[in-house]
Amino acid sequence: MNKYLECAAVAGTHGVRGMMKLKSLCNASEDLLALKKIYTKEKDGSMREWRVTGAFVHKGFVVTSVEGIDDLDRAAAMKGTVFFADRESFDLEEGDFFIADVIGLPVVDEERGAAVGTLSDVMTDRIQHIYVVKTERGGEFMIPGVPEFIKKVVPDGDGAGIYVHLIDGMTDGGGEEK
Repeated sequence: MNKYLECAAVAGTHGVRGMMKLKSLCNASEDLLALKKIYTKEKDGSMREWRVTGAFVHKGFVVTSVEGIDDLDRAAAMKGTVFFADRESFDLEEGDFFIADVIGLPVVDEERGAAVGTLSDVMTDRIQHIYVVKTERGGEFMIPGVPEFIKKVVPDGDGAGIYVHLIDGMTDGGGEEK
């Protein structure tokens, strides 16, 4: 498990005093508001710490100011930058998990008890997650991230995997890669 998790990407600037509009990569934009420190990955792989001096949600973005970026030019130069958060900065509720920790786990048909593929991605939108499953044949199919289909997620230990209920036709896109 990585100590640092992607949490936001700089989408643009806000104003002339170095504030940045962040696209949240968290479950909710509000998750970013509690962060006091965010990080960027340097070319040598080390993490650079940025102290957050202010943040608020505006039109679906988190507008953030950080120490050391205090004008429009510096903020504009950050466009496209991915920010990371220390996983210990988040308080998870019982049963919650980080998406980064379940990528690569087997996806198991709960009825048959057999693996149908490996979780390769979780796409997020404002309504629900979409679980992307890569099959042994190289194809992919998607499963809506709702309780009707995602029955149980075990992020680690014995039995780690994503346990799902599949319906007819759901895996039709999972054949051989085209």
